[in-house]
Amino acid sequence: MIINKIMKPIPFLVISLFLLAGCAPLVNFFSPPDPNSWQLVWSDEFDQPDGSAPDPNKWNHQKGGSGWGNAESQYYTDSLENSYIQDGMLVIKANKEYMMGRDYTSARMTTQSKGDWQYARVEIRAKLPNTQGIWPAFWMLPSKMTYGIWPTSGEIDIMEMIGKEPFRSYGTLHYGNPHTHTSGTYDLPAGQTFADDFHVFAMEWEPDEFRWYVDDTLFYTKNDWFTSSKQAPYPAPFDQEFHLLINMAVGGRWPGYPDETSVFPQYLYVDYVRVYQHPKP
Repeated sequence: MIINKIMKPIPFLVISLFLLAGCAPLVNFFSPPDPNSWQLVWSDEFDQPDGSAPDPNKWNHQKGGSGWGNAESQYYTDSLENSYIQDGMLVIKANKEYMMGRDYTSARMTTQSKGDWQYARVEIRAKLPNTQGIWPAFWMLPSKMTYGIWPTSGEIDIMEMIGKEPFRSYGTLHYGNPHTHTSGTYDLPAGQTFADDFHVFAMEWEPDEFRWYVDDTLFYTKNDWFTSSKQAPYPAPFDQEFHLLINMAVGGRWPGYPDETSVFPQYLYVDYVRVYQHPKP
C-alpha cells in the first residue's frame, strides 16, 4: 500500500526520467510474452499414494495379448502387479508369467479422450529397463484416424529403446502409404545405459517440423513427410490431435525375444509426463 501511494502522484516524472536516461527496461517491462515460448498445459507428476493405480482421469489401460502388430510376447493388464505409483513415480513392471497364451505381463497406458493435442512439446523423465528382449516406449497416435488406418494417419515415437541397445534412444515418425519411417538416435557415452539414471526425453512438434531431445540436447530434426490422401496436403497427417502412450513390450520382431541372459521382472520408472503448447494469440 505504501508503494502505491508513493507512485501514484509521480508517474510522468518516473517515465520522463527513464526516457531521458535511454532506459530499455521500461519498454521490455510492458512487452507482450514471447510468442515462441512453451507453456505447461497438462502434466502428471504421479504424486498419488504409494500402491495406488495411475490416475484414471488421465490414463486408460489397454488390455490384451494380440502381439500388437509386432509379434510381441506380453499380455497387457490393468493390474496393480503391472502398473502402480511408488515414491512419487509411475512404475510399469514386466513380469515373466503366463497369461492368456502369453509368457509375460506388462502395461500399456494411453491418454486418448483424456489428453489429446495438436502441436506441443512433450516430455517424460524416466529411468528405463535393461535386458534382452525388453522394449519400453513413449509415443503418440492420432486420436481420430482422419487419413485412414495406420500408418497413413501417422505415429510419433518420442522415445523407444530396445534391450540389445540399452545406451540408445530412438525418435521416429511413421507415415504414408506405402509405409515410411524415419528415425534419429541418441547414444549415451560409452559404458552408460539408460537404466543407470533418469533422463528427460522430449519432442517438439510444430506445424512444419519435429525436434527430438535427450536432456535438452537436440539429436534429430524432421521437416518433410507425406500422407497417401490426395485431399490432404502437407503437413498432413501431422495436423491433427494426437494422444500419448506409455508401454513396456516384451519381445517382438525389432527387439528380438528374451533369452537365457534375460532377467525379470523389469521396471520402467516415470518421474513425470508434461505437455506444453505455445500460448494462443
